[in-house]
Amino acid sequence: MARLRGENGCPWDREQTFDSIKPYTLEETYEVLDAIDRRDFEGLCEELGDFLLQAVFHAQMAAEQGLFTMEDSLRAINEKLVRRHPHIFGDGVASTPAEVKQRWDEIKKQEKEARGIREASLLDGVLRSTPALVEAQEIGRRVAKVGFDWPSADQVVEKIREEMAEWEAARASGDAAHAEEEFGDLLFSAVNLARFHGIDAEQALRKANAKFRRRFAHLERALAAGGKTLPGATLEEMEAKWSEAKQSV
Repeated sequence: MARLRGENGCPWDREQTFDSIKPYTLEETYEVLDAIDRRDFEGLCEELGDFLLQAVFHAQMAAEQGLFTMEDSLRAINEKLVRRHPHIFGDGVASTPAEVKQRWDEIKKQEKEARGIREASLLDGVLRSTPALVEAQEIGRRVAKVGFDWPSADQVVEKIREEMAEWEAARASGDAAHAEEEFGDLLFSAVNLARFHGIDAEQALRKANAKFRRRFAHLERALAAGGKTLPGATLEEMEAKWSEAKQSV
């Protein structure tokens, strides 16, 4: 990467910046997740290389500006892992995953305070740049830890029914902005129901999307085998092929 970014290096690599590389970093992250979802471990091996390249790219650009090096980043994560696992590398005690997570969060908070970072709100540490489902999950998790939560999953189900009724009323009113707001409340409640049942809403939706893709591809192939195209098929024909897909993929 140093050579690619060097004086006689690649014109494309040389002109990149932290901001221009961000989309590729995000893209490679999702390609890693996709390979995991498909259990494509040969593909995962390749995608992890692409993923690591992003870290190297950012570190090289930082090194050129005298900010930090890749070695600095690796040293920092090594030190952090040791610091946040006192039950392994020190005399701390944590016998369950929940205890480990609690201790991790406590140490993380202490580290921020030591750097002079004090969050005015419990939710200040939840990045707005994360995917909305992930953000909603983290918001729900954080406020639940301080007792601001439904007592049971059944009450979340009731809340979803309530939000559905409010969305129906907003939709019927013709107020598009209000309908959007109520639909957001409905989604937020659904994410919290997933949290109550230990379901990662982001991953659940990714898997649902993948399932839909598989079934729709089956529908397309089945129609094509019968000499049909999507624009030329009726809804009844498409639904029949969709039902077939549900039985096989």
